[in-house]
Amino acid sequence: MILSLCRAVSIAALVAALGAAMPARAQAPTVDTRIGSIPLKFGLPADAATVGRLYDEMDFQRASQAYLWALPIVGFAGWQDAQRSVFGARDIDMVVYESVKDKLGILTANATTPYIVGMPDLSRTGPLVIDYPAGATAGGVGDFWQRPVTDMGETGPDKGKGGKYLIVGPGQTEPKDKNYRIVRSPTVNIFFAFRVLDPDPGKAKDLISRVRIYPYAERATPSQTRILRPEGRAWTQVPPKGITFWERLNDILQREPVMERDRFYMAMLKPLGIEKGKAFNPDAQQRKLLEEGAKVGELMAQSLAFDNRDPNARYRADARWEYLFTFDPGQDIGSYAPLDERTGYFYQAVTTSRGMVTKTPGVGQAYLGTAHEKDGAWLDGSKTYKLHVPANAPAKLFWSLTVYDTETRAFLDNTPDGIVDRSSRADLKKNADGSVDLIMSPSIPAGMESNWIPTIPGKAWFALFRFYGPTETYFNRSWKLPDIVAD
Repeated sequence: MILSLCRAVSIAALVAALGAAMPARAQAPTVDTRIGSIPLKFGLPADAATVGRLYDEMDFQRASQAYLWALPIVGFAGWQDAQRSVFGARDIDMVVYESVKDKLGILTANATTPYIVGMPDLSRTGPLVIDYPAGATAGGVGDFWQRPVTDMGETGPDKGKGGKYLIVGPGQTEPKDKNYRIVRSPTVNIFFAFRVLDPDPGKAKDLISRVRIYPYAERATPSQTRILRPEGRAWTQVPPKGITFWERLNDILQREPVMERDRFYMAMLKPLGIEKGKAFNPDAQQRKLLEEGAKVGELMAQSLAFDNRDPNARYRADARWEYLFTFDPGQDIGSYAPLDERTGYFYQAVTTSRGMVTKTPGVGQAYLGTAHEKDGAWLDGSKTYKLHVPANAPAKLFWSLTVYDTETRAFLDNTPDGIVDRSSRADLKKNADGSVDLIMSPSIPAGMESNWIPTIPGKAWFALFRFYGPTETYFNRSWKLPDIVAD
């Protein structure tokens, strides 16, 4: 024991001697970071003010990322609110958007086919029957995160023959009824929509009149489905800016179950005043950080949408056209959820379906987009541009080019006549080889009136090129769509 005690004393003495011999290591007074110089004390944030500054930065970064994450559900929530508050639509009503003016509130709508849209709340209707008509249509049901629940029409299980679908919401009992195609939605609110592909207006009107929506509980005596129209009323589903974005997000999050994949985002929003089951009443600092987060988040979303850094986004290496879709519409395929990919899409567009990413020639739709002219500059509404569309475009039904406002991502509100696109369905002036030259400019080009799409000086714009029924030369990329060039 004495020997052990001596050893302990010797070790203690040695440590003390070493401590006296070695000067204390100097602590850096600050650390330089991306957010500026941070004062330190003992290597830690120096004081309460510094800690508060770091928390503010943390919450700002989280708000920016939450903005990107929330774009899909905010887009649908805005559309649902407009259908209810502007058009007076009930859960079992449909709204028809047909003219360019009707569609001015929609993110990157097409200008050639009518949209027929319903946005029911299954918590109020219970399991919901959709009696879908036979005919040339593309449609389906999506959940409120804009994931396909089921396609309908030509790319759906009914293969264009129509049928009765039964949509069952979270927590609802699935009826044992073989008369319906039963599908489950992971969200309480759903988006049901379709487009009529038949160019005959009479057939389109008849087809629309035959769609029915009603609660399963009322199947014996179903209520009448009303067909409503915008009738010139101004409306929008474009995600709002500033604090209104977060108010809309909070409202829909309160009405929906939390997905397992989203629990961390809900935790990120909690310090900012958005929490399930609680009122949203942000204090001045929370409001400031949310508004700043939405502002920077939108700039990030614009970068992802209009200047995609994914090298696989290009349709071909020799032109700037990019695939509008670069992810599976289910959004949860593979080892990660496609946050950047879905942000780029949902900032500029709305709705998804399996038919929009078809790999089957002659079926569904395909989309290419660009916001750049050939030299890489943003497309400028004050300039004159030309797009040469080679002959034999790979579209079984038709193709179209549509221009959009980069600020709203909706149609350019450019003329009283609403000329926002040109399509192969129209009477276009063709070249001798069957190719077509389209002109985008603020003034009418002489001799090219039928091929002209007007633009607006002072506004940037972007374009989507659509293929309805894309054929093999689209999929193998042997058909080249050249760049838009300044004329």
